Amino acid sequence: MSEKTTPEPQATSPDDSPEPADIREPGGTTSEAMASDVVLDTAGGQMPPSAVPAATLRRGRDQDGNGSVLHQIFTGNAMVSVLSVLLAIVLGGILMAVTNPKVAVTAGYFFAQPGDLLTEVIRPYTALVQGSIFNWAGADLAAQLYPITETLTVATPLICAGLGVALAFRAGLFNIGAQGQIIFGALFGAYVGFAWHLPIGLHLLVVILAGLVGGAVWGGVVGLLKARTGAHEVIVTIMLNYIANFLLLFLLTTPAFQRKGSTNPISPFLDSTALFPELLGPQFRLHAGFLVAIAATAFVWWLLNRSTIGFEFRAVGANPSAARTAGINVARSTILVMAIAGALAGLAGVAQVSGTEKYLSGGVAASIGFDAITVALLGRSTPWGTFFAGLLFGAFRAGGVAMQAQTQTPIDIVLVIQSLIVLFIAAPPLVRAIFGLNPRKKKTTTSGTAGSRTSGIKSGAAA
Repeated sequence: MSEKTTPEPQATSPDDSPEPADIREPGGTTSEAMASDVVLDTAGGQMPPSAVPAATLRRGRDQDGNGSVLHQIFTGNAMVSVLSVLLAIVLGGILMAVTNPKVAVTAGYFFAQPGDLLTEVIRPYTALVQGSIFNWAGADLAAQLYPITETLTVATPLICAGLGVALAFRAGLFNIGAQGQIIFGALFGAYVGFAWHLPIGLHLLVVILAGLVGGAVWGGVVGLLKARTGAHEVIVTIMLNYIANFLLLFLLTTPAFQRKGSTNPISPFLDSTALFPELLGPQFRLHAGFLVAIAATAFVWWLLNRSTIGFEFRAVGANPSAARTAGINVARSTILVMAIAGALAGLAGVAQVSGTEKYLSGGVAASIGFDAITVALLGRSTPWGTFFAGLLFGAFRAGGVAMQAQTQTPIDIVLVIQSLIVLFIAAPPLVRAIFGLNPRKKKTTTSGTAGSRTSGIKSGAAA
């Protein structure tokens, strides 16, 4: 009986296995990632390639809407903020063009000299840039650089107050009381500045601390009422704004605050030792308060992103009930965040009395407290976003004066542009729809592509 012999499997060395083909990128370089895909797809050469190679699946995953870096950039919050500003500027330009009689005159002979119409349309914005960034028509370098220094000067209190509003927003609180907190910061800082006489260096430090305390007290009152009684912070802060404003007007008529020999409701000038140093000399108003605003921005960034207290603030803002369940003292966080927010707004008041104005008056806060809300919204309640939003609004306020003087364009147009910015910031879907950046549409298209890819895999497997 003959034995049936079965062929023994031949030992194959790793060198005998078929190697993947030389796969090259369009530039001509070998792609190790694609070569490894082929090895996985064919099990090292032991199986025939599948209907849908692994490399194709990997490229499909990289092209998904959620994985596209470019798509995320153009649909992110930062880009929506930039597009909101651009859209507001365009609409503001159209409004200025419609209300400018010179535009109507130049439109009559547009086809003969189209440059005249374009010049009249862009002239207000040219004056805005010339009055806020760089005056190329200035007689010397100092005159040419004066606009950017004015922008930084005007932006300093906006940044500080905006940080206070943004910090409260991140904790889920609507701090509408920055106006009153600025007034109290200026009130405390100014009194220490003209009533106390301290050595240089120490005096300015005490003034800054007094302003921080004044703002923190006025903001902490809101947090205390919110935490202990459940009073709504919007109502409380609005009412405290009125109290602070009328209290300031009253105090400026008392002997303790009114300047001697004057019937006007203004305080004495602060001592020279209580003033911020001038950064570029006496011909510019830019002072060291701008450096303090940069330091405040860095502090708020560290507080929110690198500290335990900042984590508690963000947790309370995201979900107070969940934060309470996790062991966070919500009442303490509410009081503390409003006190810090008030201190930041009080720093804006110090920048006014110790840097820009050098005395206390009834209009020390102007509309800074309300503009700070817009600045915080435009900055998406982030520290550095608020910083750059403050610079933008500082440019609007500094350049609006030059725009009105050179082109007779009402400065109220600047307020219209600011209002349009707030409108578009509050409606991101509207901005995305105008510029065709709707992520839902992209997601639907991506889902359809993924479905067809899955069908191809199933048909390949069936074959």
